[in-house]
Amino acid sequence: MGLWGGRFQGGSSNMFRQVNDSLPFDRILASQDIRGSIIWSRAIAKAGVMSEQEQQQIEAALSALLEKAEAGELDFDASSEEDIHSFVEAALIEQLGDLGRKLHTGRSRNDQVATDFRLWCKEHIVNLRDDLLGVKAALVNSADANRQVILPGYTHLQRAQPVRYPHWCLAYVEMIKRDISRLDDLLIRMDQSPLGCGALAGTVYEIDRQEIASQLGFASPSINSLDAVSDRDYVLELMFCASTSMMHLSRMAEDLIFFNSGEAGFITLGDAVTSGSSLMPQKKNPDALELMRGKCGRVFGSLQSLLVTMKGLPLAYNKDMQEDKEGAFDAVNQWHICLCIAAEVIDTIQLDAQRCAQAARQGYANATEMADYLVGKGIPFRTAHDISGQIVLAAIAQNKPIEGLSLTELQSFSDVIENDVYDILELEYLVDKRNILGGTGAKPVFAALDNELAALKG
Repeated sequence: MGLWGGRFQGGSSNMFRQVNDSLPFDRILASQDIRGSIIWSRAIAKAGVMSEQEQQQIEAALSALLEKAEAGELDFDASSEEDIHSFVEAALIEQLGDLGRKLHTGRSRNDQVATDFRLWCKEHIVNLRDDLLGVKAALVNSADANRQVILPGYTHLQRAQPVRYPHWCLAYVEMIKRDISRLDDLLIRMDQSPLGCGALAGTVYEIDRQEIASQLGFASPSINSLDAVSDRDYVLELMFCASTSMMHLSRMAEDLIFFNSGEAGFITLGDAVTSGSSLMPQKKNPDALELMRGKCGRVFGSLQSLLVTMKGLPLAYNKDMQEDKEGAFDAVNQWHICLCIAAEVIDTIQLDAQRCAQAARQGYANATEMADYLVGKGIPFRTAHDISGQIVLAAIAQNKPIEGLSLTELQSFSDVIENDVYDILELEYLVDKRNILGGTGAKPVFAALDNELAALKG
């Protein structure tokens, strides 16, 4: 059923329909469109467009259609309708005849789709927030189960300083908390109903837009009709949230891929999230993590695509904006899948504590401790840094760790070095000395971990 055929004498070409029709993808908005239509029927009935009995008939028919939509029983494939809006209206007219034609009074597909899409985004924000909390819980539980494990910390992918495994987990917990806060902020900003704004200038019917917003679950109606029907900031923000979070997942995936490698050997991943090789029977590949890392480009691309689409559009609605949905639907779906699989991957992690500690002792990670030790003996830091570097060179030349050098050898670089130096070169000392807030010492790490555990239980 064409919604715009009054002035047209001929039909659309098949090629135009292929580029114009959106039902193949905007059918995903069926439930939101029907719920919005129910609320709209109430609003225009109060405005005197139809009788209370007529409104009840329309609402009953739409409610039955909503049940089918939520049960996945609507036959979209047999429909020749242009979009989800015409599909719903056609189904209503088929059941109620001319009465169904009253529903669209005072409404435009412009405010209709803007409302549908906002409702869809709101619902998915709630679900995605739960997904993020699932990854956070997996990280916190993994950290709690491996409190004492120490592994190398890296800069430039070179061993830098040892850290506790829970400290590594909690770094990603902080990222996830920011992801959640971005969704929370977005939900506040986008919580406005466009319904009643018409094509761009509002409607002549006396409808209560505040009541419409409330019944749809929005905090308020939008203020400006031009902005309301052409705003897609909330979609861009949602895809930015998705992109940022996917970037965090990709960084975590990269860490775990390396930790799982034969060269590191810090962790083993479960069979459920790995795969083998068709040629090499010994292989166990971290495919779930690699796919998570790879899907970033797909999500990033959706954000960039909509930014480019929106950048040159004049007010108000333009058909270009039909391109807002497919990328957003896909980005949200991929983000959801990756969050779910991330939680599964983390739950399967098994750490090799001995291998982690062995690696943490290598790479002269205690060179900074040596410099700090010298500072404690009254030597300026820059001088201490130089001395510590010379000690590292000597140790490398002998293929020994710093603590493997004798006291006499160490004193050849500085006579302030005494036998107590060996205590500060021990792995646990290196880690637990950093008890400042935010550091990797046992005290701040376990305090932060306990706070997150309490938050999960709460």
